[in-house]
Amino acid sequence: MHPAALAGAAFGRLAHHAVSGLVGVALARGASRAAPKARPATRKAIVGGLAAGIVAARWLGSAAEEARLKAGDMLAEARDSLGEEAPPPSAVDIGGHDHDHEH
Repeated sequence: MHPAALAGAAFGRLAHHAVSGLVGVALARGASRAAPKARPATRKAIVGGLAAGIVAARWLGSAAEEARLKAGDMLAEARDSLGEEAPPPSAVDIGGHDHDHEH
């Protein structure tokens, strides 16, 4: 799978969680207005939901990074099978930068 497709999938999942969280907050606010005594329980549920969202976002981030690394490994292997030398992951093209000034 192409790294851009993986990033798109991860972004879609994050967007889904964000929308779900917003819907949950809206429902919780409506419930807390309807029953003021339920506020502490509602707040606890919201905090728990947000904590779960943070954990999910961290997991998605690490999964996306792992997928990116695997895709890079496969790309390097494919270039190697064609007899090409794969550039190192940190290679930066500085060609065309011949003017004189400080960076």
